[in-house]
Amino acid sequence: MAENQPGKRILLGVAGGIAAYKSLDLVRRLRERGCEVQVVMTEAATQFVTPLSFQALSGHPVRQSAWDQAAEAAMGHIELARWADLIVIAPATADLIARLAAGMGDDLLTTLTLASAAPLCLAPAMNQQMWAHPAVQANLSTLRGRGARIIGPAAGVQACGDIGLGRMLEPLEIVGAIFPSPELQDLAGKLAGARVLMTAGPTLEDIDPVRYVGNRSSGKMGFALAAAAVAAGAEVTLVAGPVQLATPAGVRRLDVRSALEMHQAVFRELPGQDIYIGAAAVADYRPAEPMNCKRKKSGDEWQLRLTLNPDILADVAARDDRPFVVGFAAETNDVEKHARDKLQRKRLDMIAANQVGLPHCGFESCDNALSVFWPGGGEDIGLGDKQTVARRLLQLIAEQWSAR
Repeated sequence: MAENQPGKRILLGVAGGIAAYKSLDLVRRLRERGCEVQVVMTEAATQFVTPLSFQALSGHPVRQSAWDQAAEAAMGHIELARWADLIVIAPATADLIARLAAGMGDDLLTTLTLASAAPLCLAPAMNQQMWAHPAVQANLSTLRGRGARIIGPAAGVQACGDIGLGRMLEPLEIVGAIFPSPELQDLAGKLAGARVLMTAGPTLEDIDPVRYVGNRSSGKMGFALAAAAVAAGAEVTLVAGPVQLATPAGVRRLDVRSALEMHQAVFRELPGQDIYIGAAAVADYRPAEPMNCKRKKSGDEWQLRLTLNPDILADVAARDDRPFVVGFAAETNDVEKHARDKLQRKRLDMIAANQVGLPHCGFESCDNALSVFWPGGGEDIGLGDKQTVARRLLQLIAEQWSAR
């Protein structure tokens, strides 16, 4: 391996969390990519995984303390900071994130981060309540503002038994975020400096504490678009309905449940945005009188009264200071007719329409096909995996936004 290949010398920081065991596989995956990896562990991390395991996989002694005279003699910590092309901290715990945000250098890992000019990537791992805490989110915002990339976390069952966001991404997902595919690299710079606000996933409208009105949106298309927008150089904020998907690297994610919550989040984030992409499947209606207690089964019928939800897409497009507005349309028939009507009626700049109900395409599928329309033009994006379709749609958005 050439010594001067940028991005190939990776300093892996391991903080004290149960996800530290995944970092062993991360070392192996990085070395498979031709990377040279040196590992720095916090004292707490050594309670979960032994330094010897990381040494065996990385081929280098593991650093734990700035006061280790033998290690300092071999390579001082300042030299190690200069050596790194990239610093990856996985897992990044809430405590470590807080110390990095505060600019502390109270152990070897935080000191190295302060002393290095290398880009910083963090793969958070913590309990879902900790992840949602305003202090943690404020610290992450501070680090993003300094150029750090936040990779993940994922949603799912956690070590404590909770279910939600906070799981560290799998090693292959982290490697994929560090080394984007050639297809994503082709998007580089197309939205450089643009601020993009997106919605994705379904909204769930509660009937009672047990039941809700919802839809079959998985959020995969919107999340693929968010990843493509980051690859294109945009600053991306994603307002997501209830989905079990990992946050794309570099995306700022806000979780909501209902259409009203999504409407509030969108208009709170909208000022200063250049592009708005409404990829969420927002419920048109919600129960007029949601119940605080579970409704017991009685009688043969149950009439549920619904009331209209706000139209987020139309409300965004109606603003005088509107961004470039992209909508989605899921249709069962006459796709172009209904899509172009929606494009004109809601004063959109672009609309992406797909025909739902087809096998292996659209909702709950990994594949999609879109018909994209804008005033005076259009293009069909053929059936493909949602990542490929998202990349082409993002290219069209960038072209039309630039020509606006």
